[in-house]
Amino acid sequence: MQRTRLSTLFDRLFGQFDQWSQNPWRRTSLLIISLLFGNFLASVISSSTGQRAELDIVVASILTAITEVISRVTYGSSFGRPQPESVAIFGRRPLWIVFLNNLKLGLVYGLFVEAFKLGS
Repeated sequence: MQRTRLSTLFDRLFGQFDQWSQNPWRRTSLLIISLLFGNFLASVISSSTGQRAELDIVVASILTAITEVISRVTYGSSFGRPQPESVAIFGRRPLWIVFLNNLKLGLVYGLFVEAFKLGS
């Protein structure tokens, strides 16, 4: 890849964000925000698709596919596993993979809560 001004800018921005997110409290707060955003997203999806009863099966299949893809990236591939050099230093997965996994967990939890609300 060529070293253009744009690629240099993105490299610096992502490097600064990576350094900023190394703080455990900041990392934890980002992950809690992703969990809560997944819960909010589940509420939005269930209320907007509940208005039209025609889209229930389509949206359910799309959400199932999305959660399975996120699970595959997080747990199944070597892409989501910690790299050997980072295991010795930090022992963590990349932040964006954990962020996606927490978003998925919040989404699934929110859909269960919505299902319990509809069942009662």
